[in-house]
Amino acid sequence: MSLSLINPTDARRLLGNGAVLIDIREADEHAREKILGARNLPLSKLGEADLAADPGTPIIFHCKSGARTQANGSRLAAKLDGTCDAFIIGGGLDAWRKAGLPVATDRRQPLELQRQVQIGAGSLAFFGTLLGLLISPWFFVVPAFVGAGLMTARVTGFCGMARILMRAPWNRGHYGAPAQAA
Repeated sequence: MSLSLINPTDARRLLGNGAVLIDIREADEHAREKILGARNLPLSKLGEADLAADPGTPIIFHCKSGARTQANGSRLAAKLDGTCDAFIIGGGLDAWRKAGLPVATDRRQPLELQRQVQIGAGSLAFFGTLLGLLISPWFFVVPAFVGAGLMTARVTGFCGMARILMRAPWNRGHYGAPAQAA
């Protein structure tokens, strides 16, 4: 079984007829911006999830751009085991928003952790290179260290920068970090 692409307008019509919408992004991404009524089921928890719906109830999956959902379409389809029609919103949340359909945004939520890592790593690499060119070649150690950290994170699944950012003041109470005392 494969998942068919569906445009946001057709997806909304199906949702109005009882289809189930599942957001496969991580919880931090879903908390910051989401399609109202979407159930959050991160890919990282797919193995322990029960996707059982009423027989014949269509399921629609989405992510931010549609790429993550399409890349994991076979995993999602296998989890459904042919029990219902299933679709992917082509272009994901971005296409939904672009079609003028409602999206709930909570700006009080911190930026997604992955985005924070990208901003931090990019900033360190940029300024380390700039300082290496303008002040001392010893500053080139900074972008080299960042690059090594990113490679390690990709190979092992452990990201030291993400662990540090989880404890940043703006992330208190999120990502398992303790909330600040009032």
